[in-house]
Amino acid sequence: MVTGSGSGSGSGSDSESEGNGWGIARGILVKAAVLIGGAILLKRLTKSTTRWDHSSFVSHSLSGEKFSMEQASRDPDNYFNFRMVTCPAAELVDGSRVLYFEQAFWRTPSKPFRQRFYMVKPCPKEMKCDVELSSYAIRDAEEYKNFCDRSKAQRPLPEEVIEDIAEHLTTIYLNRCERGKRCLYEGSTPPGGFPNSWNGATYCTSELAVMKNNEIHIWDRGYDDDGNQVWGVKDGPYEFKPAPALSSNDLFSPLNFAPPLSMEKRIDGSFVLQE
Repeated sequence: MVTGSGSGSGSGSDSESEGNGWGIARGILVKAAVLIGGAILLKRLTKSTTRWDHSSFVSHSLSGEKFSMEQASRDPDNYFNFRMVTCPAAELVDGSRVLYFEQAFWRTPSKPFRQRFYMVKPCPKEMKCDVELSSYAIRDAEEYKNFCDRSKAQRPLPEEVIEDIAEHLTTIYLNRCERGKRCLYEGSTPPGGFPNSWNGATYCTSELAVMKNNEIHIWDRGYDDDGNQVWGVKDGPYEFKPAPALSSNDLFSPLNFAPPLSMEKRIDGSFVLQE
């Protein structure tokens, strides 16, 4: 009886010892999992952004429907209520993205007065910038009117888009904005701009900023040989914001109607870079 009792006591002690051992092992495994998970998370958080990440972000920010309504309401003497719409159109073999871009009055979106292709790609490694944004004329612009508003079946095919990329107009070199600024990316054409002959100009410059609230700011200007500005707004860039929820009052605002013919020259002067 005494022997049996001793044997039973030993078995209980072994079970308790095994339980403690498993508990310690489980604790070690949990700690190890937490450490590994933390290391993976830290790696992801500290992973550097690639050159293509920058260009993808800029492409995404440019895309969509945006308006200058708020700016036109604040300063109707200098700014019009324009609709800007941009969308993906093709991708080149090197990964560069081609976007279709057009601008029109909000009330006449089917009649764009400006059409372009944008090509977005990382800056060359030897340059001190993040994203290269180039604009190109369209070989047959009429075929592309309202490209972004059509179904994919009604759009020119990507290979047709690539064939219809015409002369190069401008290139803007974008950099990430410094911490604390409202913008995410900003940049401009290089010193001296690009050739332009509209309204007596000999060259033009462009500035563009991608803002934190998904705004796009664009400022295009033309200059003559003496450095005098001959077209484009003078007080600051156009501010395009994502499509707002319009009230009935907004729908009938005079800002949303096309201007009289006498104002067409002023509009063209604000936007047309090269025809």
